[in-house]
Amino acid sequence: MLEYVFFHAQPFEQFLDYLHELGLRPEVEQDEDCWEARLPEDLDDALSEKIEARYDQLMDLNQQLFDQEQDGDYHTAGVVVNLSNGETVYAQVDPVLLGKIMGVLTPVEFGDVVNAIVDAVEQPDERSLCQRMRDE
Repeated sequence: MLEYVFFHAQPFEQFLDYLHELGLRPEVEQDEDCWEARLPEDLDDALSEKIEARYDQLMDLNQQLFDQEQDGDYHTAGVVVNLSNGETVYAQVDPVLLGKIMGVLTPVEFGDVVNAIVDAVEQPDERSLCQRMRDE
């Protein structure tokens, strides 16, 4: 059996939802400290890679949430913002909201959204989107 272990319920539930979307019904086990989903080892290689990629994404969220809980009542999340001058800043984001975003977007996709916003702020273009498309 392939075992996928989480230490926070939120990413675990997102992982189960993903598996269900793929038509899979994992064995599930929970105790007070961890959540585990198990799948048979004979999965198709392409499917297995998709599952591993999603698991890796959710493990980042899992670690972030777990670390926050270990620090007491300190609950925060951040997004790395790369400015055009080479400076890197962090935008503080509610961890629940960020968890929802990461539940539907890959880190690369979310990075593309953040970068588009940074570009629009640093290089404002007063033209409408229709005008921009026509001019390009």
